[in-house]
Amino acid sequence: MSRATVTMTEVYNHALAASAISAAWEVGIFDALREAGSLDADAFAAKRELDAGSVRELFRALAAAEVVRREGGTVLPGPNFEEADHSKSLFHWMTRGCGELFSTLPDLIRIENRSGAFYRRDAAAISVACREINAEWWDPVFWPVVSELDYTCVADLGCGSGERLIKLAQARPGVRGLGIDAADGAIEVATKAVAEAGLADRISITRGDATALEPRAEYAGVDLLTSFMMGHDFWPRAEAVASLRRIREVFPDLKHFLLADATRTTTYADTDMPVFSMAFEFAHAVMGDYLPTLEEWGPVFEEAGWRLAGQHPISVPAESVMFHLVPAV
Repeated sequence: MSRATVTMTEVYNHALAASAISAAWEVGIFDALREAGSLDADAFAAKRELDAGSVRELFRALAAAEVVRREGGTVLPGPNFEEADHSKSLFHWMTRGCGELFSTLPDLIRIENRSGAFYRRDAAAISVACREINAEWWDPVFWPVVSELDYTCVADLGCGSGERLIKLAQARPGVRGLGIDAADGAIEVATKAVAEAGLADRISITRGDATALEPRAEYAGVDLLTSFMMGHDFWPRAEAVASLRRIREVFPDLKHFLLADATRTTTYADTDMPVFSMAFEFAHAVMGDYLPTLEEWGPVFEEAGWRLAGQHPISVPAESVMFHLVPAV
């Protein structure tokens, strides 16, 4: 839709539709509609023990963005259903994971308020969203690379939901895993997921700040390190160099480091920003995080003692990339 055709009514209603897409995912609408082809709105609400009036309005908000079509009480997939189904986790990240951050913007952008822990996000919701984001856009890049590597113990910095560690352990029965995260919500989600997968004897989840790691006994033997969607936390530049050097020191047996993250976009007009990229960059600006461009990363690796063995583009967010790093000799 070109800029000239966007009305403020559409902006307003589509903002509501963004929350509706996230809610629809959580209550199972996408799965049910994909499987059945059509739904009776009131029957769906009754089966899921949901308020019927709220569900009818939820479907209307979805219909405003053509995610569904409504024919009386019957709901059918709309022209945007498949795309919304594919990208629903991006909406969940924005409306659930970062909902409070965006709703309190007037307070957060005031300099007098920007100190200490001045913002809040829902770490558990972000972990759930990122699990799906990984599956849809990042795993197709990650798995072909990791399948060619030789490793016996993997650690995941910013492990989130723990899904990556679980899949790695399931793919190779002899592999051990260690999840490291600083957020209570993520640790809770990951610990539960590991237990439900029956892998608590091979995967452990621990608290740790990726930007201030200290040597630990359990870091010995880790030969593969992964880190997704948090490389920007190492920045600004001097801190990124120091953090990457520290990683080499605290993981003495490391052979491979797969570092994947979004980088700051520089080539898109404001009206042409791809899905997720604007929300991701906006949120991190509000949080005070520096997002490096792709070009800024290369010299940092060399200075920190890493050799870039491969660079693999990822489509969402725009200009995302997975770096394959190995310790420089």
